[in-house]
Amino acid sequence: MRQLSYAELMEWREKNKSFQLIDVREEDEHRNWNIGGQLIPLGEVLQHADIFSPSQPVVIYCKRGIRSQIAIQRLEKKLPNVEFYNLQNGLLGLKDTQS
Repeated sequence: MRQLSYAELMEWREKNKSFQLIDVREEDEHRNWNIGGQLIPLGEVLQHADIFSPSQPVVIYCKRGIRSQIAIQRLEKKLPNVEFYNLQNGLLGLKDTQS
């Protein structure tokens, strides 16, 4: 599974790289704090598989990186031609970089 650090994600943004950013947490978690990702809770991710395209990478995140890994495993089975990245250590990893 491909991992992407928060620093690499910020580099992609600075370079205006085209990618999708998906938050697989629940709505209340997303409402409390997010980094701009589109909310698709883990339980609904396969129902929205049609929004992912092989033309751009997809970065998926959650709180710790566990739910996002599960989402990627599910999606890769259905969409083997899409390039998925797990945000390493999720949002908690981001807090670690700000300390």
